[in-house]
Amino acid sequence: MRHGRLPGRGGFAAAVRVTASIAAVAVVSVGAVGAYAAIDLFAGVGPGLELGSEHLLDDVPDIGAMEGGLNFLLVGSDKRPEDGSFGDADVDSGVLNDVTMLLHISQDHSHVEVVSFPRDMYVDVPECPDPREDGEMLDEQWGVLLNSVFSHGGFGCVARTIEELTGVQIPVGGIVEFEGVAALAEAVGGVEVCVSEPIDDPDANLVLAAGMQKISGYEALGFLRTRHGVADGSDLGRIANQQSFLASLMRTLKSDGTLGDPVKLYSIAKAVTKNMQLSERLRDPGTLIPIALALADTDLSKIAFIQYPTVYAYDGVHVEPAESAEEVNAALVADRPVLLDPDALSNASFGTVDPTRPTTDPPDGSSDASGEPGGDASNASDGSGASDGSDASDGSTADEGDGDAPAGVETPEPTVSLPSDVTGQDATQLRCTAASTGW
Repeated sequence: MRHGRLPGRGGFAAAVRVTASIAAVAVVSVGAVGAYAAIDLFAGVGPGLELGSEHLLDDVPDIGAMEGGLNFLLVGSDKRPEDGSFGDADVDSGVLNDVTMLLHISQDHSHVEVVSFPRDMYVDVPECPDPREDGEMLDEQWGVLLNSVFSHGGFGCVARTIEELTGVQIPVGGIVEFEGVAALAEAVGGVEVCVSEPIDDPDANLVLAAGMQKISGYEALGFLRTRHGVADGSDLGRIANQQSFLASLMRTLKSDGTLGDPVKLYSIAKAVTKNMQLSERLRDPGTLIPIALALADTDLSKIAFIQYPTVYAYDGVHVEPAESAEEVNAALVADRPVLLDPDALSNASFGTVDPTRPTTDPPDGSSDASGEPGGDASNASDGSGASDGSDASDGSTADEGDGDAPAGVETPEPTVSLPSDVTGQDATQLRCTAASTGW
């Protein structure tokens, strides 16, 4: 297995989704409400999930912002639609990891990458501890669908599979059900999304008119579940919907003062944690609060939502990692900020960025609504990124600075320019749904 260079002392586990996944909103919320409220919030959370890399958090401080960065795995479980699952109403199955996201927070907290992995992607599964038989190991597997790994070996096996795939180590994570998303959207007063063409998807119980729509509750749940109402009916179009929703959610949290309102934050965190199961170390508020404080000032333009690049496999139905996946892996391992290709932002198969309606005024150095870079890359703290500060490996392109920085000014961290088949957006951009192709 390849091992990504792990953040030095004080590995930093996951800001959960004020940066891109529901878990993060809970973490940031906890940090703002304070230790007493955090203890109350997580006292009712179920037993912790076990991960093999949790020892990386041994030096987490009890107070103050966490130093260093880390990786957080978010899994959306497919229990059954009546339970608010991520799955499809017309598919009978066991418990699947229907949504798998990796949240990477950089060493200096200046940039965050949220990588979504298609559920229908073929992966190799390493040897994993059997969650049903203490001390027993499950044999490795080759060429199995990612969404079957949870039922095979539990959350820990999903984490090991993503570690093997990407080369990074994952010490923390959580399982969330879509009920948590619906409750969160309700708590913030709705989330605005852009619908390019009307959506009518009975399987997701979703009917939406074209245009800008504010959705909440079970309408938000339907938007996140729909496959048949967008693009070609595959999981790839649904991932784009999920990314655009999360980006809009983050803009909402940043723009309406929610992050400065302890009462609202507590309500949000309570709604989310009721629908989450966290890894063991994240159940400790002494770990959560420093993580939240470390992420409080991450710029929206430095939060990138990335769809793990794939190509259709031999069967023409499922997918497998594309060659460009190695460039995404290399950027994660080297802790480099990424820049999506403008062509990737206008890929009609997965939705398009609306160039006429920027939702925020990007700060200096951010990307505008068309996806064009507006300034320098994030500053990196001493010791962040790759151990020797060299270019990302595996063929990725690093945009180097224009020479030495003036005395007393940190040198901008080289940015990895991703190829055009790596789709996604940053959190400042408004992405419209892909029109259904009538598959």
